[in-house]
Amino acid sequence: MSDSTATGVLIYAKNLEAVSLFYERVLAGTVLHADAEHKVLQSNGMRLIVHAIPSHIADSIAIGIPPEPREEQAIKPLFTVASLAAAGQIATECGGLVCGTAHDGPDIRMQNVCDPEGNIIQLCESMI
Repeated sequence: MSDSTATGVLIYAKNLEAVSLFYERVLAGTVLHADAEHKVLQSNGMRLIVHAIPSHIADSIAIGIPPEPREEQAIKPLFTVASLAAAGQIATECGGLVCGTAHDGPDIRMQNVCDPEGNIIQLCESMI
């Protein structure tokens, strides 16, 4: 099978539908495949797989509303968006949170957000 996607991320989710909708909307992604355990999204040349946590494990996980950002996570995926302001608004509408303030890097503006289950990601907007 030929695949032009060079990069991808897999995120486990207690609530497959809520988490996949968050990423689909925030990243303006396209659903390539969906079944009872997975949603595969394509956005800006990368693939994101949202994988349902098996129910026997998910039942022991408590997610607050709003979600508590997982500050101790070992990895923070970075995604490019057209507008940080718009993506932040969508993140909030989809049950996530905007974390802190945006900051500037070389030719980009960055903002941390967390998804509906508290996974922190960084959104980037080009300043060029």
